Amino acid sequence: MAGLIKAEDIALVKERASLEDVVREHVTLRAAGPGSLKGLCPFHDEKSPSFNIRPAVGAYHCFGCGEGGDVIEFVMKVEHLSFSEAVERLAAKVGLELHYEDGQRPREESLGRRSRLIEAHRVAEEFYAEQLLAPGEARTARDFLRGKGFDGKAAQAFGVGYAPRGMDVLAAHLRDKGFSADEMVTSGLAGRSQRGSLYDRFRGRVVWPIRDITGDTVGFGARRLFEDDRIEAKYLNTSETPIYKKTHVLYGLDLAKRDMARDRKAVVVEGYTDVMACHLAGVPYAVATCGTAFGIDHIKLLRRILRDEADREPARVVFTFDGDAAGQKAAMKAFGEDQQWASQSFVAVAPGGQDPCDLRLSAGDAAVKNLVDEAVPMFEFAVRTTLDRFDLDRPEGRVQAMRAVAPIISSIRDRSLRPEYARSVAGWLGVDVDQLSREIARAPRSTARAGTPEKNSPGPDSGAEQASGASTYPAPDLRDPIVLLERQMLQVLLQHPAAVGDQWKALESEGFSAPALRAVLDAVAAAGGPSAAQSSGAWTAAVATAAPEAVRGLVRELAVAPIPATLDDTGRPDQRYVDSLVRRVQEMLLTRRIGDTMSALRRHADDEAAARAASVELTRLQRELANLRAQY
Repeated sequence: MAGLIKAEDIALVKERASLEDVVREHVTLRAAGPGSLKGLCPFHDEKSPSFNIRPAVGAYHCFGCGEGGDVIEFVMKVEHLSFSEAVERLAAKVGLELHYEDGQRPREESLGRRSRLIEAHRVAEEFYAEQLLAPGEARTARDFLRGKGFDGKAAQAFGVGYAPRGMDVLAAHLRDKGFSADEMVTSGLAGRSQRGSLYDRFRGRVVWPIRDITGDTVGFGARRLFEDDRIEAKYLNTSETPIYKKTHVLYGLDLAKRDMARDRKAVVVEGYTDVMACHLAGVPYAVATCGTAFGIDHIKLLRRILRDEADREPARVVFTFDGDAAGQKAAMKAFGEDQQWASQSFVAVAPGGQDPCDLRLSAGDAAVKNLVDEAVPMFEFAVRTTLDRFDLDRPEGRVQAMRAVAPIISSIRDRSLRPEYARSVAGWLGVDVDQLSREIARAPRSTARAGTPEKNSPGPDSGAEQASGASTYPAPDLRDPIVLLERQMLQVLLQHPAAVGDQWKALESEGFSAPALRAVLDAVAAAGGPSAAQSSGAWTAAVATAAPEAVRGLVRELAVAPIPATLDDTGRPDQRYVDSLVRRVQEMLLTRRIGDTMSALRRHADDEAAARAASVELTRLQRELANLRAQY
């Protein structure tokens, strides 16, 4: 530097700069005894507060990681500044003019690099804001904002501006203000062409200033406006620079932090306009990430502000996501990081998948507030999103869904909540709570965040695929007595169709549990049924031809496999065995349909009309089963 800061000025900075005020910009503090305050340490991750300050002494110390010092050292560490930069930053904050040992204040360009980059962004923000009000091309930007429900007052409150379409309009302005080409490029405000000339990073776009937690603008987010924009990306963000790390900033945090700390609430949305819409609708806790997914560093940042401590009443963190597949994926990623919070997190998805900005436009401010207030627990959203992948109307789907959600429940950090969640999820699934509890007990906790199978994918115990290589028809699991019964029925149908006769019409392929056996029974129907059988060889060939290629090998196998029954001299099974087999399959099918209906009744307990319909169907099926059993 051109001169060292005088010692008396450094002492004056320490005296005038309130350590408590400076720390509160980064950490929410609470009383910790006479003359002491404490909060979550900004220098390491922790669940219980061990970071203490004594404002009267002007000192801080963390009993967890050992960091400590005065207000200057705090600013140096938390904002990654040199000693001189920290002193200059604090002096500017308290309005103190510094003096230097050589009697001269350093020239602007010799100030700390961070200070210069911050100043360049301040000048750029003012420039963009002025351009938004200019006549001509900026009208497109104003029309865009009005279309989103934001007037000039809202744009001014959030510092929204417009980047002109010219190649180097901002660069020329910054040059006139005394900034060098290297400073413009390093700040991310300009780029350098192969010929060495400068060009503006953002051109022909609406721009939002991205500020750090202290309120300094460190970057910009920009939205495409014109169809002929050569950069097709809808949104552009400042590339990472010495002052801008996208994983360490949240758009709107400078405006939201005081309300967050006071009410211990945070709302994480997906875009800049969503933040604006939430704040204007009376939800002042909204923030958004800047060109990256919400991650661990963002969680640490919010935890310090929310006082997200294990020994306190939980704070409330709400995530809003679009209702599409990408939104669900983002929500599941957030759920994967849910263990990082001491607080409970929630998910809000608007009807029709609208984001908060569109919701405000279509339904007003109250709808946005209701969206946040009526958010469902992250756990519930994760489970229901997982369940949506399965067909819960089929026993196989319920079993697969149960196996998929069991690890999620087993991963709940508060063990006392698991039984209650198990009861709730059992109702959503339509299964007995004891059955689900057994799956939870077996579930490996480490796989709780793993992806879940798709709706038609086989379960973990569905057996090896058939030799034909067809992944859509897993081999029937003969360890299941119901599957074994289905297989025996098909053996008789293929080998002795005349013995079954018209009784086969009472069989419903939809009720068969094994997909491969279901396909074989469909082929029997397609071949005309047992009455169409002329000879054993022709009948088997007809069924095989009607069957999907993937199960033709199974048809041939069933046509020759030994039947576990006494045969007469002609090789035909006893008719009583055949009749009993048909009745047992009928009974099994009815029992399964009764189970499916009871499951539906549990799932629709809150839907009066659906529950009534399920109850009527259950009564009918139970009567049909009773009549069947009365026949033998």
